[in-house]
Amino acid sequence: MDKSSGKNDKKTILSNGRIYTMAGQVWEKGTIILEGKTIKAVGEGNSLLQAAKIDLATGAGSEKEIDTETEIEVIDLEGKTVLPGFIDAHTHLGILEEIFQDDGDDLNEFTEPVTPELRALDAVNPLDLGFRDAVSGGITTVMTGPGSANVIGGTNLVMKTAGGSFAEKLLVAQAGLKAAFGENPKRVFNEQKKMPCTRMGIAALLRQALVDTEDYLNKKAKASSSEEVFERDLGMENMALVLQKKIPLRVHAHRADDILTALRIADEFGIEMVLEHGTEAHKVISELQKRQIPVVVGPTLSSRCKVELAEMTWRTAKLLNEAGVLVALTTDHNVLPVQYLPICAALAVKNGMKEEEALRAITINPAKILRLDKRIGSLEAGKDADLVIMSGHPLDWRSRVEKVYIEGKIVYEMC
Repeated sequence: MDKSSGKNDKKTILSNGRIYTMAGQVWEKGTIILEGKTIKAVGEGNSLLQAAKIDLATGAGSEKEIDTETEIEVIDLEGKTVLPGFIDAHTHLGILEEIFQDDGDDLNEFTEPVTPELRALDAVNPLDLGFRDAVSGGITTVMTGPGSANVIGGTNLVMKTAGGSFAEKLLVAQAGLKAAFGENPKRVFNEQKKMPCTRMGIAALLRQALVDTEDYLNKKAKASSSEEVFERDLGMENMALVLQKKIPLRVHAHRADDILTALRIADEFGIEMVLEHGTEAHKVISELQKRQIPVVVGPTLSSRCKVELAEMTWRTAKLLNEAGVLVALTTDHNVLPVQYLPICAALAVKNGMKEEEALRAITINPAKILRLDKRIGSLEAGKDADLVIMSGHPLDWRSRVEKVYIEGKIVYEMC
């Protein structure tokens, strides 16, 4: 049931629940105060309730009580679990639509291998059914972007999964530039009998695009200093964002050799990089460690549908995390439906990852990778009021998502 409409000017007190702040505290009988779109305070229940001059006993015997004089809603969450909204840092939500097949497939511009001028912003259908599924699973923020058919596929974006118009849900219009190594671009362009048909070709095209961008920026600076007319190029402008370290290069790579090639190119041009998928990232941990490269691991709840996935294991996230690499988990929606992101965290725990670290991998860690950890990813005063209320432990497959808030509004309530 969608609850995205309605006022958002009252104060809401969520009390008596088990609260995972993902900022280092777990409050067994905690309280969260929401005010407008943000979190006003989080902490031990009684002290916050007293500070807000609320007597929880007045709401005894009912789920909630409205104090009409002070515009305060009190909700008793006894027996419930509260967490920050879950975050998937690598999806194709709204771009590779469900049901519509070819009509809704805007994932890859297959015609050219290098297309940095493309923007996910121009492809996302905000009414895709996948957004409804995301909210039902407690996923409140996603990165979505182009696929991996091209060496350079275009820029991706970050958005909330519900709560107003597309513009209101959009957090970052250009959050990274997609690059892809390995099987996918090789297969696509081998069929077209054009470069790249080899891993050498992929690396060469990426390097050339970066060199061309360096030349472009030099010409642009020279034209600016001499007040000459300069002919802009949309692709070069997006590539420039990477060279200027305004956005990272988000690299699709599974095999260890492809990961090493990506790292080598990043070193050559001094660019920032996020590794996505990283199926064999556990084989090159030391290289990732010394460069502090974050890794968005997955989708591991999948079959070994191609050669690059031969070494796929749930232990990759565990090993990277133990080595101090910043790790997030992904569904790669719609390879795996986005609402199953918490199940991925549970399976990571089953294979040795600590519970707290697995929860961090779907909350604060992806927020850090997306450079949005000052707004989302944990329950702290001043952050967006994005939170999930669950019936039980968040990694228990039997636990249900009962209610979801995005920026202080209820956007999902279990029927």
